[in-house]
Amino acid sequence: MKTFKLGTSDLSVGRIAYGCWRLSQSTPKQAQEKIETALSVGMTLIDTADIYGFSEPSIYTDQDNGFGEAEAVMGQMFKASPALRGDMVLVTKGGIIPPRPYDSSVDYLTGALERSLTRLHTDHVDLFLIHRPDLSTSFEAAGRALDGLVQSGKTRYVGVSNFTAAQASALQAHMDRQLIVHQNEFSALCQDPITDGIFDQCQEKGMTLMAWSPLARGALATGKNNEKFDPERFARVTAVMDKLARSYDTTPANIALAFTLRHPASVLPIIGTQTVRRIKDSAKADDINLSARHFYDLIEAFRGEAMP
Repeated sequence: MKTFKLGTSDLSVGRIAYGCWRLSQSTPKQAQEKIETALSVGMTLIDTADIYGFSEPSIYTDQDNGFGEAEAVMGQMFKASPALRGDMVLVTKGGIIPPRPYDSSVDYLTGALERSLTRLHTDHVDLFLIHRPDLSTSFEAAGRALDGLVQSGKTRYVGVSNFTAAQASALQAHMDRQLIVHQNEFSALCQDPITDGIFDQCQEKGMTLMAWSPLARGALATGKNNEKFDPERFARVTAVMDKLARSYDTTPANIALAFTLRHPASVLPIIGTQTVRRIKDSAKADDINLSARHFYDLIEAFRGEAMP
């Protein structure tokens, strides 16, 4: 798999990442098999968050609500196989705290990362993100928190998740350190970053867009809408995707990933499949050179009209 630099950092990562939001109900051994598979095909960025596992049974934490469980499973994996930590670029997120629901204060974010490091059995992460913007905390305070976490050595770099471009700019104005990534939803069925300024800001500031749900919550892999998306839009997009899959001799799921990779902004799609075979197959998307015309075909299918 090809690699690129994550934002303006010195971190080199594979063009597709592996996400751990569904890892909380795996055993450490099962988690290790999935993560080692991802690493073996070049998915060197491994993404998690303290909220992953919330509202599910707790086994490896003392929480009764599943908070921190995915990190704790990974921590048990690192405890059993310490060398794995050095094979990856490790990302976690904090700031979601039900029922508040968000907290980006200095004390909370500092404590959140410290608790994540304890669960993960590591002394630092490579990248820490504010998971969602906290409307009750100033950007000055949130920026001070992120600067302090880098200065402390608990994280090498920082970024934001689910922020608007304007919110990221306001936060950056109060920081010494550079925000290196956005993490936002982007897929052939969710094309907001194309029009809401996120991709423009990524190209302006040299930020990477870590694209969550690049398969539209699995709908672009299964071809089943399950009433999640507008039926007419879903039918248009999947029809084009099926046609392109035949043309490129691949799967619709890999066309979906190739679509996210085709945008000229620095895009890193994050897959979350729990099947080893699908992890391996997803890596093939990096070899698909989707033409500009076919890229536009999927944009026009989403919009329901030709480009002006």
